[in-house]
Amino acid sequence: MKKIVAWFNAIRPYSLLASIAPVVVGTAIAYSDGFFHWPSALSALIVAVFIQIGTNLSNDYFDFKSGVDRLGHGRPTSSILSGALTSSEIKVGFVLAFAVAAVAANTLVIRAGMPALIIAVVSIVAGLLYTAGRWSLARLGLGDLFVLVFFGPVAVAGTYYVQSFEYNGAVILSGFMTGFVSVAILVVNNLRDITTDAVAGRKTLAVRFGKKFTRMEYLFCILAAASVPVIVHHMTGERLLMLASSFIVFFSIPLIHDVFTTNDPKVFNRVLALTGFFLLVQSLVYSLAWLL
Repeated sequence: MKKIVAWFNAIRPYSLLASIAPVVVGTAIAYSDGFFHWPSALSALIVAVFIQIGTNLSNDYFDFKSGVDRLGHGRPTSSILSGALTSSEIKVGFVLAFAVAAVAANTLVIRAGMPALIIAVVSIVAGLLYTAGRWSLARLGLGDLFVLVFFGPVAVAGTYYVQSFEYNGAVILSGFMTGFVSVAILVVNNLRDITTDAVAGRKTLAVRFGKKFTRMEYLFCILAAASVPVIVHHMTGERLLMLASSFIVFFSIPLIHDVFTTNDPKVFNRVLALTGFFLLVQSLVYSLAWLL
């Protein structure tokens, strides 16, 4: 039972919402446009979730190997550091996760061809290199851009493409809604870990520009995500209900308040989880507008 709990914690279930949300949105738009293909939608979901799991586990592995986890400063204790799992087990875990993603992606490649192959390969490599090596995306401060692109337009438009074999401006713009909120999740993580990351030489945007900038980045991401449905509605001239997903931004006010007023790691951990829940709710409401 302890092993199961340890694996559950290492996978970080709340973070998986960032990979589920864009697939839901892309599939809803595909359904609305008459292109729904459930095997491809399911495969896209498996690919997205297992790339996220692989990224989370490899993040723990490489943080442990580099000594970042030992620095403390409010970071959640990793399963390796707590002794619940060994580094070898975590390594096997992320290799298997990426392998599952690759197998599931193969069905999409067979259906959709080279575009699906490129998206799958780049996504898996980027997930692995997020924290691996001296030139990792996190160390270079490119994590925010990675999350915006791959958990946003790439995931949404990719999900739509493998079902429809095409894409359009509304689909790509819709991806920025999930992308911006996913960046907001990362921003809270980086704000919490700013001291640890600075000591470890990980030059996240939080480390480069400080807490004030990072707090403003969180606010910007939430507001930018709320603006996307308004822009898409203006572009398409239909589906007035999608504006409801913009009004959900009011439920994020307590989260914004906490981000701007606290330095407590426990509060940041709570905001992390709730921002993930906010992403899911906003994406479901937005998707419902496309389905009705």
